[in-house]
Amino acid sequence: MSTNRNQAPPDHIGLLLSALLMIVVGWGGIYLLVTQTIPRVGQRWAFFMLLYVAVIGTMIPIVHFINARFTPIEQPLPTGGVILRQSVWFGLFVVSCAWLQIPRALTWSAGFFLGTIFVVIEFFLRMRERQLQDDHLA
Repeated sequence: MSTNRNQAPPDHIGLLLSALLMIVVGWGGIYLLVTQTIPRVGQRWAFFMLLYVAVIGTMIPIVHFINARFTPIEQPLPTGGVILRQSVWFGLFVVSCAWLQIPRALTWSAGFFLGTIFVVIEFFLRMRERQLQDDHLA
C-alpha cells in the first residue's frame, strides 16, 4: 500500500485539527488559571487537567512529523490512534513529573525511569501491532 508522504491521511487531518483545539483550550486555560485565580485545591486539579490537554495537543503535530519522517517508505504511516497514543504517553509523562515536583520527589533518575517505562510500553505495543498486521496480511 503506497501513499503519498506529502499528504496526510484523512484521520491525521482530523487529529491535527483537534490538536489545534486542544492547544488553544489547554494553554489558554492554563493562562487564565494562573493569572485569574487563587491557588487552591480545585485550581490545582484544573491545572493538571489543562496541562495534560495542552501537552497532548502540542505533541500531536510533533509526533505526526516524527512518524512521517522516520517511517520507512515501504511501510504505511501509523494510524491516527497510534499518534494520539504516543502523544498521550508524553502528556502523562509531563503531568507525572509535574506532580512529583510538588513534594520535590522528582529526580533525574526518577524522570529517566518514568520515561523509560513509557517508551518500553509503547515499543511493545507497536511490536504487537506490527505482528498482528503481518499475521493479518499473511
